[in-house]
Amino acid sequence: MTSAASRLRVLEHEGIVTIEFVDRNILDEANIKQIGEEIGQIIDSHEQPKILISFENVDHLSSSALGTLITLNNKIESKNGQLRLAEIDEQIHQIFLITKLNKIFEIHETTEAARRSFS
Repeated sequence: MTSAASRLRVLEHEGIVTIEFVDRNILDEANIKQIGEEIGQIIDSHEQPKILISFENVDHLSSSALGTLITLNNKIESKNGQLRLAEIDEQIHQIFLITKLNKIFEIHETTEAARRSFS
């Protein structure tokens, strides 16, 4: 599912697709576009996608990356799917709080807690 040039690590287990980022900084427009397209393809390939995105390795996230997350969330919701975010760095989590994106996304402290939250 992922190519050599992928910006993501993808693992599917028991119907849940876990996505981790290769890059510590998700700032570059071209990379963000590629990430959005890759996750979009994963969403398209599932009838009711259950997607868990781990930010464990991420130190910085641009506003464009946040916009892409919102777009992907809308796409998942349109397919009656579920999206969970986990392992978000405290600085990045503050951005989610300030922008009130924590009201849109279901955020968990650990990937294991996020995995257990799927219905």
